[in-house]
Amino acid sequence: MSRLFGVSVGWLLGVEEPPAPADAPAGAEGELTESQLHMVEEIVDRYIAAQPQIRRRRRWPWALAGLALCLVLFQLFGRLGQMDAQYTDLQNSIYRVESSMDGQINSLSNRVEEILKAQNSLLADCGVELKLVSLRDGGDNGMALFSAYAVPKTFQAGMTAEFSVENGTGGVQTVPGILHPDGKTFQAESISTRLTDSIRLSFTFISADGTRQTQLLDQVEGLYSATMPAVRFRPAVTGFMGLEANDSGLLTLPAAELSVVPEDSAQDIPDVPRSDVESIRMGLFKNKALVTWLEPCAEPEASQADSAGTSVFRLPAGSRVTMTGDGDQLCFAAVVTDEYGRQAVYSDIPYVLQDGVLTWPPTADTSDHDPACWQYGE
Repeated sequence: MSRLFGVSVGWLLGVEEPPAPADAPAGAEGELTESQLHMVEEIVDRYIAAQPQIRRRRRWPWALAGLALCLVLFQLFGRLGQMDAQYTDLQNSIYRVESSMDGQINSLSNRVEEILKAQNSLLADCGVELKLVSLRDGGDNGMALFSAYAVPKTFQAGMTAEFSVENGTGGVQTVPGILHPDGKTFQAESISTRLTDSIRLSFTFISADGTRQTQLLDQVEGLYSATMPAVRFRPAVTGFMGLEANDSGLLTLPAAELSVVPEDSAQDIPDVPRSDVESIRMGLFKNKALVTWLEPCAEPEASQADSAGTSVFRLPAGSRVTMTGDGDQLCFAAVVTDEYGRQAVYSDIPYVLQDGVLTWPPTADTSDHDPACWQYGE
């Protein structure tokens, strides 16, 4: 480089100034000559030409590919949506078919059962009628009066008949059947029994040789409960959900306020009288055993206008109960006494102890109104 440009090595290294040429014009000291400039340009051109060429990528193919992918995904999602809708329709169709088949199977089963009963029946015709429900007679429960008739499939000379009734409390009440003037129908106009929730009426015919054959005529369920005044719980905030028991299973309960109102629903059994409420007591029960009675309190004025007959009760804060086993239940229940001194128990949805914490059960049966199943004493 020193020889090529005609300069010293020190100048190339930048440690000394080059001697000015004799023919250099004034003020041009340190500048390259014309020939040196041409040589520098040539060197730069060769250097640039020797560098690898950088090819600029075209972006439009990628843009087209992205657009195509978006279109494909859009069509795919649309197709998936259609498939999901078709799957849902298929599920609904299968459900409808299953429901229809279940209905047909149940109908067929019921029909077969009826046919078998008819084939095995001792009677050509029969009927039971509830004539009267009295809440004043028959002890604490009241009394029910029925009439019934029965026609044997095969009538024999000298045949007699009996009608019998059971009410689930033990013993059977029997009434002789009176032969109708038509010569084949036995009937009884007054079959009375104590009022209960399970009453069974049967027919027995006795052949001339003393052979007895009995068949169920009818079974009446829930008759006693239908005569009791029903109440329902109003939604209440108790704060029991999520309470944790200590190591000994002891729970300290917060204050709670509950209210019950008369139930105005239609009677399950038509033409059955329902008695009036005489008194209501609200209790906290553990596994259907009384823990403590709640205190009656006044209803807030804001809700008195539309709550005729509402009874309100309060549990003070600090009440304690011990629950040690998973599955133990804690619930509020109203003990209702009617005008005839009869009692029924109506419970709210219970809380269940699970892993030491109070929670609600997946399902709850609140249909047990029999005082005999609850322990509360008097």
